[in-house]
Amino acid sequence: MATQEGVSQGELDSIDGSGQDGRVTKQDLLAYLAQRASGVNLSTPKATLKAPASAPAAAPAAPLSAATAPAGHGFKAPSPTIFPGDEIREMDRMRKLIADHMVMSKHVAPHVTSFVEADVTAIVRWREKVKSDYEKREGEKLTFTPIFMEAVVKAIKDFPNINVSVDGNNIVYHKPINLGMATALPSGNLIVPVIKNADRLSLSGMTKEVNELANRARANALKPDDIQGGTYTVTNVGSFGNILGTPIINQPQVAILALGAIRKMPAVVETAEGDVIAIRHKMFLSHSYDHRVVDGALGGMFVRRVADYLEQWDPNREI
Repeated sequence: MATQEGVSQGELDSIDGSGQDGRVTKQDLLAYLAQRASGVNLSTPKATLKAPASAPAAAPAAPLSAATAPAGHGFKAPSPTIFPGDEIREMDRMRKLIADHMVMSKHVAPHVTSFVEADVTAIVRWREKVKSDYEKREGEKLTFTPIFMEAVVKAIKDFPNINVSVDGNNIVYHKPINLGMATALPSGNLIVPVIKNADRLSLSGMTKEVNELANRARANALKPDDIQGGTYTVTNVGSFGNILGTPIINQPQVAILALGAIRKMPAVVETAEGDVIAIRHKMFLSHSYDHRVVDGALGGMFVRRVADYLEQWDPNREI
């Protein structure tokens, strides 16, 4: 939180922690941020941070969460009815963090989602042809994920304004392309390891990086650096059998791509002899983006370009 909000180490040292042995807690930091946002002189000792006698003191801003976020017209979400036999479990720490982050993202960014259907028949046939030899040679399974990641990297190079972050009224244009890869954990929670400098990797290198991060995520062996510094995120909803989804942006990024399931579909194919109906492998790409800085033209053209790279796959490519 301190890093995301730009709180320096000096500021952290000045906060009187209410936790065990004076540790700074989440609530301490939230109260500090609320005071800073209100214009209170934060260099003043904590004991003197009082509102004028003529005005009531403002309560510190509470963290946005699934239970406290404004619903519709500023009301809190209603409490559910508890039925006989219902079991109540408190969210674990990771689920609370995910809930707060998702609500914050929807609160901060106006989400728009564009959809494109891609014919990935050439990729399916190519992968089927090379995956066995590749696994024997490299000791790695060749999944569809690194292939899709490579297409995303190419599209980002074509549309670099997707690879940005919002910092207040500023737009940060990132030089590295660091791809986040949403990964479901055995607990049901979600984590997003990051492939750093993905634009420097070959397809084989991307495959090894994807497999390594996914395996470490499922084994709870990720390092803090593995989940930081992402500039764009991809999530594979097709792995759950979903044909498409409307993903929530991973703040402070401005866009996220959801990959739907690959399905055999009847499709009209243009040939030299005329149009024919054939069985093709197709999938939906769902691109959610922050309409503060990404307009429909950019968001739509980007996801269309990703689909173009997938459809133009070279069936004779070597890996």
